[in-house]
Amino acid sequence: MKWYSNKGEHSDVVLSTRIRFARNLKDYPFPARLSTVEKEKVNEIMRDIFLAADSGEKLTYTEMKALSSVAAVSLAEKHLISPEFASDPNGRALLLSEDEDVSIMLCEEDHARIQVILPGLALEDAYEKALKFDKALEEKAAIAFDRNLGYLTQCPTNLGTGMRASVMLHLPALAENGVIARLAATVAKLGLTLRGVYGNTSRFVGSLFQLSNQVTLGISEQAAVQNLNAIALQIAEQETQARQALLKDDAFIDRIWRAYGILTSAHMIGCDEFCDLLSLVRLGAAQGIVDLPLETLSRLLIEMQPATINAKQGESLSQRERDVFRAEAVKKALSRKQ
Repeated sequence: MKWYSNKGEHSDVVLSTRIRFARNLKDYPFPARLSTVEKEKVNEIMRDIFLAADSGEKLTYTEMKALSSVAAVSLAEKHLISPEFASDPNGRALLLSEDEDVSIMLCEEDHARIQVILPGLALEDAYEKALKFDKALEEKAAIAFDRNLGYLTQCPTNLGTGMRASVMLHLPALAENGVIARLAATVAKLGLTLRGVYGNTSRFVGSLFQLSNQVTLGISEQAAVQNLNAIALQIAEQETQARQALLKDDAFIDRIWRAYGILTSAHMIGCDEFCDLLSLVRLGAAQGIVDLPLETLSRLLIEMQPATINAKQGESLSQRERDVFRAEAVKKALSRKQ
């Protein structure tokens, strides 16, 4: 089952967990210095290693040039690949597991970006699963590594462990209280970064945030995972307390029900408005105010993104057509309560 259709630990606040390793072959330049033909050679090497890995996962290999731009952007909307990877298919390929919890980008910024994404707060599980593929790669290929600098990566900010660990957080109460900027400044002192999943620093669409490790050099992978896990739990507790205080206000509860009313009756709804309204309804569902499964709301968050709608429909809908489709699909999903 896909991460956005499932529920994990602390799913009321933590939507998903992601672990990503950046790895490069010792005997090849970084992708920025490779021709398309050379990238394809690297991809073949990586493909054969990962497909033969004893991981328990069934992977499908796809050259990005075989996908339409809509299908590629849809993968980015699902957080399975990066937007930059989707933007240029030349010399790039993807290994993807059946349930989409494992995705390996080949010749993005590095030769391989091994990613595992799981629902809820599951950093240890995601780390262990990603480690299987990392070990399989190191057993079969010479990896670019320096005794002092650790794993060598195209971007210097990834030197060291080459690992990025992150959690996607739903923080509507903390956002409502205006403390996100202060929280971001605090976690920065602890080697982490907090940023909006959608939107910029002035407007965070859907109250969704990504908390991730910033430091990769001079720290072990295990220490980075433990640090992120501890801070994520602290933020989740702060959000829980802020929700309890916020929901003593009848006016805020009314906002939740009005959001539900719009989502279950609108004829057209834009993507940003949908995310903001869904955020309120998700808060209501997490607190037992609205009788809806969190899995349904997480699935809608992903499936109602623009390119994913187009990919599902098999055609390029106009923005107006997507807004009408989104409103109708959300209306049906919330009415079924499943």
